[in-house]
Amino acid sequence: MSMGYQGTTIWITGASSGIGKALALELHQRGATLLLSSRKKESLEAVRQTCAHPERVHLVPLDLQDYTSLKNIAQGVLQDHGSIDYLVNNGGISQRAYAVYTQLLVDAQIMDVNFMGTVALTKAVLPHMQSRKQGKIVTVTSMVGKYGTPMRSSYAASKHALHGFMDALRAEVWKAGVKVQLICPGYVQTQISMNAVTGDGSAQQQMDKATAQGIPADRFARKMADAMLRDRPEVYICGAKERAGLYIKRFFPRLFNKLVRKVNVT
Repeated sequence: MSMGYQGTTIWITGASSGIGKALALELHQRGATLLLSSRKKESLEAVRQTCAHPERVHLVPLDLQDYTSLKNIAQGVLQDHGSIDYLVNNGGISQRAYAVYTQLLVDAQIMDVNFMGTVALTKAVLPHMQSRKQGKIVTVTSMVGKYGTPMRSSYAASKHALHGFMDALRAEVWKAGVKVQLICPGYVQTQISMNAVTGDGSAQQQMDKATAQGIPADRFARKMADAMLRDRPEVYICGAKERAGLYIKRFFPRLFNKLVRKVNVT
């Protein structure tokens, strides 16, 4: 077991389920003190009680869509806990609808949660890390942040936006000793497709075949925890087909455009 997280404090958003929950349990086993956030306090409490040492797990309920509230929340966290070594931006929502059928308010919701909420929390924590001349901002995006697929138009846009923001931020803060890392999952066995919003904003409430056959969340969390200890700016944790898509788009864009039309994304 890696001891690289002993004595560190890690703030994870989207920690009540899926990747966030699995990562919280993995990092807890490796010795980290955790700050767990999501909208669902009861679910966060269930995660805490699953941990062997719940006294090292603290709950910070928040709503990423209410991004104007995040600066005050972060200030309270810093007052209570003193320092944050890692901020893991994991919270977000997915999409299962064609662009033409997606209401504009749903597009805005996806961008507010996935992009604006992440940016707001990052900006709230960043001055603290710069003043300490250390810290790491880890943002979970998606392979869809590298290439778009059908029924993910605004989801892909939000993840592409995060890549642009975090790439620029990395270049701005390296002299201050702050590191910025992007983690790009492929399909992971979580409830993401169940909770994905459809065109009218309601949840899909259906498990996608590709998601059900994805990487188990605990296995993904182990790989992500290992990757966070390294200095690689961008990490892909995905299956062979998703990784192949990355290189086909880069080197054979016309072929990619033909192939992506046929992808079964549900």
